[in-house]
Amino acid sequence: MKYAICNETYQGWTFQDTCDHIARCGDQGVEVAPFTLCDDPSELSERQAAEFGQIAKAAGLEVTGFHWLLVKPEGMSLTTPDDVVRARTVEFVSGLSRACAAMGGRVMVWGSPKQRSIEEGWEYEDAFARAVDVMRQLAGAAGDAGVTIAMEPLSTAETNFLTTAAETVRLIEAVDHPACRLHLDVKAMSSETTPIPEIIRQNAKHLAYFHANDSNLRGPGFGEVDFGPIAEALREVGYDGWLSVEVFDYSPDPETIAEKSLAYLKRHFGG
Repeated sequence: MKYAICNETYQGWTFQDTCDHIARCGDQGVEVAPFTLCDDPSELSERQAAEFGQIAKAAGLEVTGFHWLLVKPEGMSLTTPDDVVRARTVEFVSGLSRACAAMGGRVMVWGSPKQRSIEEGWEYEDAFARAVDVMRQLAGAAGDAGVTIAMEPLSTAETNFLTTAAETVRLIEAVDHPACRLHLDVKAMSSETTPIPEIIRQNAKHLAYFHANDSNLRGPGFGEVDFGPIAEALREVGYDGWLSVEVFDYSPDPETIAEKSLAYLKRHFGG
């Protein structure tokens, strides 16, 4: 397994200092939220992205890719019936895929719960079809850049669309493009009735990326989720990609989160 952590964990830190600390901890990769690089990621040029990528490389890290894709700017949607908004979303994420590639990243995790949710009055199957159309266009653009879009199931507390791995795989199979695959997140899977190891086994052929965290919004080992069965399932299905720590509770501090999360993961996954 390869270990990484998301850069927004280091709130208030420069990208240089963030990468230096991640490398000192022993992680091999950094996962990047584009809004941390500039206030409006639509203005992030490929040249600027490449410069950030060189900072990570100089620290001894790989850029795994992007996540939190649609936080900024506002006004994006995967499912809206508004043709203009969907077209703007395609244009923006296509640009992000090129910036991700320029930075050295190869995966873009699609979470963005508010920008996927189905509003009152929208028919589910119509919204699903619109999402498939958007993702087909984006998978083509991302694939051309050498980037995979990894669709992330999220809990019903966050959104009402793609709330299980099974529903998300239905979308992926409808898109039917090698650059559209599955991302699994321990926090999100904890909301499903199916046990996490079984979710992993059932959907292994689509799996492209993995977030390690806990149902309490903290890092792996900071809560009650036992990663022993999770590690066993990932080994069983032959997953050897990134294990990236993503937290939503930034206490007590980034150093403790990074160091203790990695130590816990290594106890279960080795390395």
